[in-house]
Amino acid sequence: MEERLARILVVDDEPQITRVLRASLTAQGYDVHTALDAASALRIFEDWHPDLIIADLVMPQMSGLEFCRRVRLVSQVPIIVLSVKGDERTKVEALDLGADDYVTKPFGIAELLARIRAALRRARLPFPERTDVLAVGDFQIDLAAREVHVRGQQVRLTPKEFDLLVYFAQNAGRVLTHRKLLGAIWGGEYTEQNEYLRVFVGNLRKKIEPDPNRPRYIVTEPWVGYRFNPQAD
Repeated sequence: MEERLARILVVDDEPQITRVLRASLTAQGYDVHTALDAASALRIFEDWHPDLIIADLVMPQMSGLEFCRRVRLVSQVPIIVLSVKGDERTKVEALDLGADDYVTKPFGIAELLARIRAALRRARLPFPERTDVLAVGDFQIDLAAREVHVRGQQVRLTPKEFDLLVYFAQNAGRVLTHRKLLGAIWGGEYTEQNEYLRVFVGNLRKKIEPDPNRPRYIVTEPWVGYRFNPQAD
């Protein structure tokens, strides 16, 4: 049976953007639906079941934030949000609500296509069976023994550094906000303690990065958080 095209739902209140994205994504072999507001997009989402959503954050009536929240109540479909420069607070809130990635307007189609391919690859990975070893890119993490090997070399980590690396590895490629990381590793009462995160990320980089001053594994997303790339280029 022939495999169907990946379905992408684009929601943006700017008709020019939806037209350009429909044309560009269709030319790349995707099946594309568009909507000019979040309410219409929710109806399409419920009827059509897209494989990925691209959503603007600033829209009338229902914001992109509320749209992300409603989608996440019922689905884990990848969501890439479109955000204007300087809109960092809204961008962070969208990621905390469950968006997987963001692209800043104005954006290049090549960058967006790369983000789409990465998100679809992650979504299509089979759900891993229970295992005590997490192998991703250059990393092999023994969860039971709490041992880490990077490019075949053992790296000794403190308990919190180990927990932080595991969380990064389990969410490789995704943008993780400061709040999300702090809540996952230190608990809800620490979600505003960004200095904790800076210290531990700095220490972790010193142990796993070939050059801690030019990190390739734990990449800073300015004003937002971090993205973990498990394979050094």
